[in-house]
Amino acid sequence: MDSFSKPTFDPKEHQHLRYNPLRDSWVLVSAHRMKRPWKGQVEKPPEDNIPRHDPHNPLCPGSVRANGQVNPEYDSTFMFDNDFPALQPDAPDPGSDHHPLFQSKAARGVCKVMCFHPRSDITLPLMTPAEIRKVIDKWADLIVELGAEYTWVQIFENKGAMMGCSNPHPHCQVWASNFLPNEAALAERCQRDFLQKHGEPLLVQYARMEAQAQERVVVENEHWLVVVPYWATWPFQTLLLPRRHVLRLPDLTAQERDSLASIMKRLLTKYDNLFEVSFPYSMGWHGAPTGSHLQEDMSHWQLHAHYYPPLLRSATIRKFMVGYEMLANEQRDLTPEQAAEQLRKLGEEHYKMKKTEGDGGMEN
Repeated sequence: MDSFSKPTFDPKEHQHLRYNPLRDSWVLVSAHRMKRPWKGQVEKPPEDNIPRHDPHNPLCPGSVRANGQVNPEYDSTFMFDNDFPALQPDAPDPGSDHHPLFQSKAARGVCKVMCFHPRSDITLPLMTPAEIRKVIDKWADLIVELGAEYTWVQIFENKGAMMGCSNPHPHCQVWASNFLPNEAALAERCQRDFLQKHGEPLLVQYARMEAQAQERVVVENEHWLVVVPYWATWPFQTLLLPRRHVLRLPDLTAQERDSLASIMKRLLTKYDNLFEVSFPYSMGWHGAPTGSHLQEDMSHWQLHAHYYPPLLRSATIRKFMVGYEMLANEQRDLTPEQAAEQLRKLGEEHYKMKKTEGDGGMEN
């Protein structure tokens, strides 16, 4: 290349913008920033000596919770009403204020906590596919139960102290509300607009194209596909998609639920193997709205799950969404293709299982 010619674009070397059609927003990709030395904050590695059972842990079988109730000696999943809920079903209406700068409206709902397993020292990737299947079935039941009344049922898991999880026991939360939250409303609008313009659900078309390209695929099976999305913001963010058009979790067949348990275990094992640590993340399911929307045509929706992990360079160096990201534009420090390649090449045997093989494996 002579001194007057323009350099050829290389996504690994040259910053560029990528469009996120699910949020109608843009992400700045600056992969060359990974070359800079890191002298910022270093996190403590996640705790790795969690006891199997702690009688003082309010999520363990037989423990006493903050409200004085005693948990049953459960041996599978366990569900209870959140003792400190952000939403309550009988909250009074704040009334209406007609000034455009000071608006409020009623917010009602319920919040539940769901334990995945009776043991505190186990996480989803270390559970058996059959145990994960029970979690999936319970998720689907909750969508049916709470969705009969509420507009939106948000299932989410915050894993690890880095993501604000206050208890190491494997669990998730379920918040059901009489309103469509901001992210759900945005996904609703974007998916509806895409179907109207292009004649096919956004994520149905996207999954097919990603399966054909393979460039950002992490794991896949007959019924499911996991990719680092083209528009990913978090370093090792992934999107879990069904291969057929599905609106909500309860719509999954028995075979699709078994396949989902399998692919979740494979993905989460790769996450843990990346830095050989219990990988922190926030994840959640997005499906078609419920409540009154159950009687509407919601064919523009496609069921999907988001995984948002913060780790960037190692088990102790995370991505911060501050400054420019908060005030101007989302930005990432490696390309989604680089992230997908790193995850894809990892083995699917959990690093803890390898370390314990000499001792006969993990105790059940």
